[in-house]
Amino acid sequence: MPVDMPSTQARALLDWYDAHARTLPWRTPPGAATRPDPYRVWLSEVMLQQTTVAAVGPYFAKFTTRWPTVEALAAADEAELMAAWAGLGYYARARNLVACARAVAGEHGGRFPDTEEGLRALPGVGAYTAAAIAAIAFGRRAVVVDANVERVVSRLFAIAEPLPASRPRIRALTDSITPEKRAGDFTQAMMDLGATICTSRNPRCLLCPLSAGCAAQAGGAPDGYPVKAAKKPRPQKRGIAYWLESEGTVLLVRRPGKGMLGGMRALPGGDWGETAEAAPPAVANWRLLGSVTHVFTHFSLVLDVMAGHLPGRPDEGEWWPVDRIDEAGLPTLYSRAAALGRAHSIEAPV
Repeated sequence: MPVDMPSTQARALLDWYDAHARTLPWRTPPGAATRPDPYRVWLSEVMLQQTTVAAVGPYFAKFTTRWPTVEALAAADEAELMAAWAGLGYYARARNLVACARAVAGEHGGRFPDTEEGLRALPGVGAYTAAAIAAIAFGRRAVVVDANVERVVSRLFAIAEPLPASRPRIRALTDSITPEKRAGDFTQAMMDLGATICTSRNPRCLLCPLSAGCAAQAGGAPDGYPVKAAKKPRPQKRGIAYWLESEGTVLLVRRPGKGMLGGMRALPGGDWGETAEAAPPAVANWRLLGSVTHVFTHFSLVLDVMAGHLPGRPDEGEWWPVDRIDEAGLPTLYSRAAALGRAHSIEAPV
């Protein structure tokens, strides 16, 4: 039987949040006289998509120091921004950042729209992000469902239907319990509850302000929710990365603007497929150093790393100092490949 969440329950959650809210650099404390900066809320929400708070923290600090306003980010060099994003993953988010910042700076006078509808019209801003910004930055009543909220609501109502099919019902039930007042604090309280109390494993139900009205807790198996459909096997692809050295530098390329890791610096290679096939960037005595594995959302990739050496460095191409390869802003996949190449260079130059 669905559990109702009366105003006393909502108050209990907000009282808990007032006492236990996480201190995060993009937030203002509950009850603060001023609302958080929409720019910082937007930036944090984009970074937090499928990424943990712990991983986002250093990147958020770096971005807001280097580009403290939406106008500054709008004027950013895209290559520099992509390099600063390296390692955070899901690189389409980074490509959308500049487009959105330029729309806000150029079409809205540097001010984010304060409604979900207006926010949804911005490049790269989807339903979830628009709702989160509207609620947190502007205090609008909006239905915000991230993975933490999804888990909390699944347990409150003991939703037996597996994910992802249950998501429409989860959203509707989240709507039913979202109050008109303090909507932003309520949203963040639900997020914090899921992150710190109603965790995916070993939920701390004795400390939960909503435990008295939780159907999953009443049933004795809260960690059985949300119910998840059986995972399908993840396909595997293969690829090649070429570590080509010359005079203490290594050749880097830009990946195409669209597609996986679009616009990022990388080692030369080629497309990924069922087999590893790609023409080398130059004639050299190539040899296999090893392989690195990386898991993407929809497939895993095994990347063979080949090393070669040129006696004289060509004028064309981007040649990066080997001893400064960490500054190139390579995505994680190619950082791992470069680590193989650099270790080979130091221990046994080709």
